[in-house]
Amino acid sequence: MMPWLLLGLGSFSNLVQGKTPDPWIGVIGLLAFNSLYVSVVFRSFVPRKRKSPEIHWMIVAMGLITFGLAGLYGGSWLLFLPLFGLACGTVLRGRSLGWGALVLGCAAAGVAAYHDGWGAIAVAYGTAISMMVTAAILTLSETVTQLRATRQELARSAVEQERLRFSRDLHDLLGHTLSVIVVKAEAARRLAPDRLEDALTQVSDIESVGRQALREVREAVTGYREGSLATDLDRARSALAAAGVQTVVRQSGPPLEPQTEALLGWVVREAVTNVVRHSAAAHCEIVVAASGQRVRVTVTDDGVGTHPDLVASSTGTGLKGLRERLAAAGGFLESEQRAPGFRVTADLPADAGDGPGHVGGPAAFAGDSPLGGAGGSATAAGEPVSRRRGRDLFRRSRS
Repeated sequence: MMPWLLLGLGSFSNLVQGKTPDPWIGVIGLLAFNSLYVSVVFRSFVPRKRKSPEIHWMIVAMGLITFGLAGLYGGSWLLFLPLFGLACGTVLRGRSLGWGALVLGCAAAGVAAYHDGWGAIAVAYGTAISMMVTAAILTLSETVTQLRATRQELARSAVEQERLRFSRDLHDLLGHTLSVIVVKAEAARRLAPDRLEDALTQVSDIESVGRQALREVREAVTGYREGSLATDLDRARSALAAAGVQTVVRQSGPPLEPQTEALLGWVVREAVTNVVRHSAAAHCEIVVAASGQRVRVTVTDDGVGTHPDLVASSTGTGLKGLRERLAAAGGFLESEQRAPGFRVTADLPADAGDGPGHVGGPAAFAGDSPLGGAGGSATAAGEPVSRRRGRDLFRRSRS
């Protein structure tokens, strides 16, 4: 919107060259118009300010100056009428826009006709069309912004609904399986004193049902074990508030893959834990920015600086462990001491998959039994190890 002020260069040139009568009126009017134009344009991009009475009074003052200068001087000063239309187009919406364009176009035509005759048609058309086109473009831009925000919210809502559905399915799956295991365990307990072979058969069935349930759970929970990033951010905000740390959370960009959200959730949890435990900070800022093929999380505090957890073990806790997790997914983690405070930055691909260090992946289920085999190993006599262990257990209990 700012470059259109160049339309006033003709009037400024007339002032410099002394071609304008009463130049002090022109100078004051030119400064006032430009100041109001800049103020109106910048305020119009903030919805709250655009609807305030203040900006409407500025439009009224701007209109008086515009028509006063155009009616007094004519010529190049008539170009301020389309400029005034641009400013009105940044503020007015809905029905007021149509009526405003009609009234403003007719008023501009009357003033221009006094100085320029039939040239008033071009001035009136330019004034009305500049107002309508500006409002249309800005309305479209605002609508696109709202649609993007709505799409992201719908995507997050869909993910939450899917997790809720999955939790219900998992409850049904485990509830049925555990019920079968309990029933068979009770049968084995009743049969053990007198009918050991039948009891061992029930124990074998329990083992089979358990293995089948483990396979089903492993298939079901792959990719679902982690909560959403939004949930982690809410928990981080709550934890920091409980510790007396003022928190600002900013999130932008499209929805992320579940595996990516899981990794970023680990970063947020670990970094916020360090802030609460070690930093003695008063303020903390968490920024999640996704753009293109990368996503970045930054956690910054104004505390004492170095966190002892920097040298923590890499066995699943500490920033060192997080570095290994992100590296396995094609990302990296950086930490730096500031004056004052500390900053942790994590960057990884937006579609990061399960890496070797990703908790909740298939690796978490490695080995269905302590012996490692899916069906258990066997002795030389052909008796399954599980049955032999069960027989020994029951014999010891009877003795």
